[in-house]
Amino acid sequence: MKTLNRRKLLIGAASLTAFAPHLGHAQGAPAIHVLKDRNCGCCDAWVHILQDDGFDVTTENSLGTKLVRYKLDNGIPQNMMSCHTGKIGEYFIEGHVPPADIRRLLSERPDAVGLSVPDMPYGSPGMGPEEEREAYDVFLIHPDGSTEVFMQYEAA
Repeated sequence: MKTLNRRKLLIGAASLTAFAPHLGHAQGAPAIHVLKDRNCGCCDAWVHILQDDGFDVTTENSLGTKLVRYKLDNGIPQNMMSCHTGKIGEYFIEGHVPPADIRRLLSERPDAVGLSVPDMPYGSPGMGPEEEREAYDVFLIHPDGSTEVFMQYEAA
């Protein structure tokens, strides 16, 4: 019979600690790929918020007309555009959409292109402190390009 000694216990604990960051991946963390400008601090802040909320985020640097063309080609109307675009499953996430709204989209699975927070409202995720936020809406983008309010956030 094998016994557990202190050395084996420490090695096992160290192995578990090293592996722990990958447990979310094994349990099906939502994977999102984000196209963004490499110099955009608010895009990076939004990516970190998603990661902290359990999303498996990959990024790709893109800018200018290439990024705008990507948005238009994938059904994001010009008036719904913001600084970065994420792709999660069959949906596109445009701008500073809160993680809870992305999770709701994935849970409800509407027939839609995705979600958008147009422009960059202050206090939305990655755009400053939430306790100082201005009012903003998260829009659901329909396949025909029309939109409806998916979630409203009042000013803090």
